[in-house]
Amino acid sequence: MANPNPVQLPGTESDIRGVLIQVAGGRLLLPNATIAEVLSYAEPDAVAGAPDWLLGRMRWRGWQLPLVAFARLAGLANERGGLGSKVVVLRALGGNPRAPYFALLTQGFPRLVTVSREALMVVEDHNPLPNGVQARVLLNEDAAFLPDLGAIEDQIGVALTQAA
Repeated sequence: MANPNPVQLPGTESDIRGVLIQVAGGRLLLPNATIAEVLSYAEPDAVAGAPDWLLGRMRWRGWQLPLVAFARLAGLANERGGLGSKVVVLRALGGNPRAPYFALLTQGFPRLVTVSREALMVVEDHNPLPNGVQARVLLNEDAAFLPDLGAIEDQIGVALTQAA
């Protein structure tokens, strides 16, 4: 049985803006500030030897961004880009000046939401968390995953190094 607990938002006394992003097999909840841009999907350039969740590299504002299928990385679904798919460009948190952004494949446009302490609850159901997930949460009535962006960035770095 799921046991929701309030999430502590460190250092925030007021609401923050977030986005719910639809991926195959679930939704992701991210701070709005992590999103640099939302683009229409275009087939990325393949990266030889990369894992199946690393769909390739895409060009964006002079950068070659790794494009991640989060649903594949997390083992939720065999997600592929196509008509109606979008790409969310995220600001990387790792501080690597050579890789300040990466991209996630999504199913449609992100939905802007208000995140308050009262509305956000961690779901503790004792099932193991999928790869790349920090927590399962409920935001009001919406179930979502909180992705572990630092871990995802690390996995992207390892995958690109091994593929090189």
